[in-house]
Amino acid sequence: MPSALITETAVSLLGADAVRLGTPAESVEGVVPRVIVEPASAEAVGRLLEWANREKLCVLVRGAGTKMGWGAPPRQIDILMSTTRLNAVVAHRHGDLTATIQAGATLGDVNRALAQHGQWIPLDAPSAERATIGGLVATNDSGPRRHRYGAPRDLIIGVEFARADGRLAKGGGIVVKNVAGYDLPRLLTGSFGSLGVIITATFKLYPLTAASRTLVVEPSSAAHLGELAVKLSASHLTPTALEFATHPLRLILRFESIEASVAQQSETASKLLAENGYEARTLSGSAEEQFWQDHARLANDDRGALLKVSVLPTELGEMLMVIERLAGTRGYVAVGRAGAGVFLLRITEDVQLQKRVIDGLRDALQIGRGSAVVVKCSPDLRTHVDVWGPIGDALSLMKAVKQQFDPAGILSPGRGPGGL
Repeated sequence: MPSALITETAVSLLGADAVRLGTPAESVEGVVPRVIVEPASAEAVGRLLEWANREKLCVLVRGAGTKMGWGAPPRQIDILMSTTRLNAVVAHRHGDLTATIQAGATLGDVNRALAQHGQWIPLDAPSAERATIGGLVATNDSGPRRHRYGAPRDLIIGVEFARADGRLAKGGGIVVKNVAGYDLPRLLTGSFGSLGVIITATFKLYPLTAASRTLVVEPSSAAHLGELAVKLSASHLTPTALEFATHPLRLILRFESIEASVAQQSETASKLLAENGYEARTLSGSAEEQFWQDHARLANDDRGALLKVSVLPTELGEMLMVIERLAGTRGYVAVGRAGAGVFLLRITEDVQLQKRVIDGLRDALQIGRGSAVVVKCSPDLRTHVDVWGPIGDALSLMKAVKQQFDPAGILSPGRGPGGL
């Protein structure tokens, strides 16, 4: 279908102020969208998808664009759907500790609104100030506080979305409870926009904390770091974050609660670390906040290839030694969740080294025990590696789910694992 006809029809469905032609500046991995639309309601999203599905037009959804480089490059983009105008906090049930939020709202704006009642969504993924609710759910992205609060799939309790055929559907609820049936909120979480367009998401909330303290130690080796992380995870301590980073190698604990609890937990953690031969550096106040800002920047650096690596927490130290053997002592930076075994790996050298590290990592990770997914990389590296890596038996199930939700294959075609 010619771009002019796509534009004309989109204008008739959404209005002239919600439609514009795509430009090279808004390309996704070099693919320029033919038309960009900004629907302002769930019904408008449904109308557009119903028509796109009928005409077999490829649709890609964008929030703030902080994760558009994730996944495989799109085959084509007939329509780039922006959620910019879907940016409201629909309901804040502060008595129930839940909130329903439109997909285009940024996490920063949402948490400032929720803070008026002393509550928040405890997600602190990279670019959290700009990242949208829909983008966080679609990628299941998380940050250091995942150790205590979990990822988006652990916090989401309800979702409203538009199916590929334009019909609006809901799953889950607005209160925290156990329900039987198909768990649509969790199914859509991490689906990279390939199953439906998220309109709103409902989350369970947590109270804002009054005090915070961070402990930092520098283990002598990756093996010691892994051992310490396992011991801390097995203890009675309840940190909100159990992180690690390299260059220099360090293990980081953060405690957030009332002041008395933070002081007691920090003291107990310091004693446990001392028993293992390490003296902890304690941070609070402005020095602590600056430390966490610097820690977050390690994940936001644009140099080199960026991978999301998942391993069993008990195998973290061993995997870091594998990475150093493959990349050399200065060819990489790793930062992430020591307690969960999930971290970002940046390979800073040339494409051939990047490929060698990726191949070596995937050889070392057995299917079902870990993964190494390329999050961002150069077009040159994409020609040498599959960004998703081995998937195993799960691919057939993924294809079946995709067929059920999007039989025409119009939503994010080719972006998912195995070319879904």
